Amino acid sequence: MTQQGMGVAGGDAPNPAEQVERPDKVMRIGSMVKQLLDEVRSAPLDDKGRARLAEVHQRSLAELEDGLAPDLVEELRRISLPFSPDEAPSDAELRIAQAQLVGWLEGLFHGIQTAVFAQQMAARAQLEQMRRALPGGQGGQGARPGGPVPPVAQGQPGAQPGQPGTGQYL
Repeated sequence: MTQQGMGVAGGDAPNPAEQVERPDKVMRIGSMVKQLLDEVRSAPLDDKGRARLAEVHQRSLAELEDGLAPDLVEELRRISLPFSPDEAPSDAELRIAQAQLVGWLEGLFHGIQTAVFAQQMAARAQLEQMRRALPGGQGGQGARPGGPVPPVAQGQPGAQPGQPGTGQYL
């Protein structure tokens, strides 16, 4: 917990951003699976099409496992049910499996975004603490909103002749 009351993930909760070993690959597969789900929704499939889609689904799971940390691989295996090897799955089974995978991937992406946001907020709070700890000139009254305005540097518009400049700020 930060001083501002922001919750920050502790050491017990794994950071999803660190558990995705190959984010580029996971994003590509996620996009492909989402597109496949959209296609399956719009058109009925024959037996060969369903068998092919089931094969693509299983291969997608295997490829995803290659880009994820072991904890996420275990979770993915727990939630995804294999298709029967003897027969092609029905349209409904395929839609459910694909929707489940898309939902899981979207949850993973949201978890990564949340973790990154929490890290940014924690870093921002730490930076503010460091600024407050600086001696007068850098982090004191002049740097706070509503405080005195620092003098303008010489050679800058609005500079008064004979006034010392403060340097150039980014």
